Amino acid sequence: MTETSSRTARPPDHRPADGSEVYAPQADTRLLAEAVHRAPPRPGSDVLDLCTGSGALALVAAAYGARVTAVDLSEQAVAAARLNSARASLPVRVVRGDLFEPVARCRFDLILCNPPYVPADSPRLPTSGRSVAWDAGPDGRAVLDRVCAGAPRLLKPGGALLLVHSALSGTVPTLTHLRRQGLKAEVVCRRQVPFGPVLRSRAAWLQSRGLIAPGETMEGLVIIRAERPR
Repeated sequence: MTETSSRTARPPDHRPADGSEVYAPQADTRLLAEAVHRAPPRPGSDVLDLCTGSGALALVAAAYGARVTAVDLSEQAVAAARLNSARASLPVRVVRGDLFEPVARCRFDLILCNPPYVPADSPRLPTSGRSVAWDAGPDGRAVLDRVCAGAPRLLKPGGALLLVHSALSGTVPTLTHLRRQGLKAEVVCRRQVPFGPVLRSRAAWLQSRGLIAPGETMEGLVIIRAERPR
């Protein structure tokens, strides 16, 4: 851990080498990084960065001396995260797989997750292209619900999940799902950010679904922390 990395409020601005299908750090990544800095992992603790993308959050945790495993389904994301780990000289084990499958037998002190969560007009999740990183079905919960179901069994006693997503995807369902899994869950941060290009392009559809009001241009992001009892 260096003094610079431990004090910064922003994750390293790592981007994929080829740029096309890997989610680059944005407001949700930065908000989750801030939550990590407020309650950083202990040196030697086991951290999982789920849906790692470029690996930015994995490197935030690794800078504190944690043993970090990063998982993503995208081959490009895995390659980008490995490259960024090497560039930063921070050890991160990066594996490809569908959510928890590659680490099903592991247990973690901290799980970080910035999953796809943007509501989309198709019930089928994309399998290629940039939208893989954000499209999550009509209610935005296709991946979120799987995370809520799978994370609790991978947490050590006293371990925590830090999850970021849009309020458009439903904050109450996330809290309810995690609490039913036996975790103590609460919203620890909320932030309003301007719509990005994706939400701007879907404003009419979102309004027709009752997810936004006419003329609405700001999205609410939430950080949820869910702890497993000791």
